[in-house]
Amino acid sequence: MLPSLWEAVAGTREVTWGERRADGTHAFTPSMTRCWQWKDELPSKRLALVGKHFGPRASLVAPRLVPHVVAAAAERRAALTEFDLHVAEAVREHGASTVPQLRALCGAEKKHVDRLQRALVLTNSHLVAQPTGWDAVAVDLVERLYDPPPVDDPDPVLARVVVAASGELSAADVAGALGWRIRRAREALQGLDERVEAGLTLYSSS
Repeated sequence: MLPSLWEAVAGTREVTWGERRADGTHAFTPSMTRCWQWKDELPSKRLALVGKHFGPRASLVAPRLVPHVVAAAAERRAALTEFDLHVAEAVREHGASTVPQLRALCGAEKKHVDRLQRALVLTNSHLVAQPTGWDAVAVDLVERLYDPPPVDDPDPVLARVVVAASGELSAADVAGALGWRIRRAREALQGLDERVEAGLTLYSSS
């Protein structure tokens, strides 16, 4: 239900990945080529926070909202294991690193990096060329790249952004978008009354 980088580039939610060439091979469409480049260029230029911060798919966050998403993930950071923190320290000491580099440094796997991204400890930084195959994404500390100031009560702000960007939503929709439990989303939405929030239409979830 959230706007996507693809939709911003192509102007439609219908995704067309590739097109057939005259020689019978396939290639990205121009829109997908641009989208594929931007998903890596935006974080490398600090124009967006990009990573698996709300779930299994990569999400893009505007820099102005980075302090809010970091604050909102405080419980996830509190639940990190000692090994998770060890991986974060390896990045702190050695700088932005790819998963293969972290595997060599401290035995980390993709699942550890994903968990640290959900906790808003790590985020995508830039691409690193590999001897073969696709370039690898390097991750770095969110605090090093953005130095986010502390924020009190970030949930209503994030809920308002989701609703404003997506239109008619239920608490379940907001929870799905932000990776929250429904109760948390419902509480965040309580302050958003359609009578005072012009243009926002809210529905309660059963």
